[in-house]
Amino acid sequence: MLLFSIEDSRILRIITEAPLVRLGASTPDITAQDFGGAWLNNNMNRRTTITQLAYVGIGVKDSAAWENFGVNVLGLGLSEKLDDGTMYLRQDEYSHRFIIEPTGEDDLKYAGWMTPTMESFHDVEDRLRAAGVAFEEGSPEECAYRKVVRFIVFKDPNGVRTEVCYGLHVLADEPFHSPRNITGFKAGNLGLGHILIGVNDVDESENFYRDVLGLRVSDYIYRGTPGAGGSKLCFLHTETGRHHSLAFGTMGGPKRINHFMIEAKSMHDVGLTFDVAKEQGVPIRSGLGVHSNDHMFSFYMVNPSGFGVEYGWGARVVDDKEWVVQSHHTANVWGHHRPDPVEAPASAR
Repeated sequence: MLLFSIEDSRILRIITEAPLVRLGASTPDITAQDFGGAWLNNNMNRRTTITQLAYVGIGVKDSAAWENFGVNVLGLGLSEKLDDGTMYLRQDEYSHRFIIEPTGEDDLKYAGWMTPTMESFHDVEDRLRAAGVAFEEGSPEECAYRKVVRFIVFKDPNGVRTEVCYGLHVLADEPFHSPRNITGFKAGNLGLGHILIGVNDVDESENFYRDVLGLRVSDYIYRGTPGAGGSKLCFLHTETGRHHSLAFGTMGGPKRINHFMIEAKSMHDVGLTFDVAKEQGVPIRSGLGVHSNDHMFSFYMVNPSGFGVEYGWGARVVDDKEWVVQSHHTANVWGHHRPDPVEAPASAR
């Protein structure tokens, strides 16, 4: 006879009157004491319970500049603005994808990942406990600020504040319409887009996001020959299939975030936004081009906090049943060239 109980850690423990548990004729006998470790090993390798990059928090110095940039350049919607200047920017049915906070860092403050069910939310907690990663649950007030039912917070190996949420708020009675004349964004179940961050150790970060949080490697881009000791960028996706929701490498520089990406529904939206950015004097970091790994057609501009925004269209979606991890020696098929500096006319010197 088998009796089952679930401890607070929700790790199943089998208590048996016999010294061995026989699972089947083709299955070797295991002891009850061995079962907990076997369960843990199996479940650390099961399919991810995180489905998308839900939101990011950015600390900024100039809220007014960010409001103009977010609404009039990117085409995001301003869903709410608090008395202290905090802004919630949206791109789809959800109440927000960006929380812009007037706290002065001009950098990424936190990244929030979504789980689709309470069971999957608890599964992330189990994986963190099993890996020895300390986490805390958000208070009711913090959940109201994030506009989620529940969330937990912890640090990744680089000290990046990382959150996992459940029940992100939807504005069902307020369908998203961009304030600009564009068709909108490819978000929804794919998440807001992606972030590229600088890390201290690529392999350690890959192990954490892959083995603990359950993201999956899409591919790598190497600076130099793969396997020859060159530095690399690692790209990871969730089970909903956006080619990458997270990428990282050892890039140096004063900011943690290199750029975030949002994907438009139309190639023409990218061209229109490219024109708007130039008309409004937004610095262009790299011109139009196509990436080698995700096939994104895009350009890069600089936001008011001084880091990059990739504005793109047409990226691949990963089907894990057929996907093969590859390595690349270049980030681009063509384009994405840095603009030549503009020399002032002689009359202005």
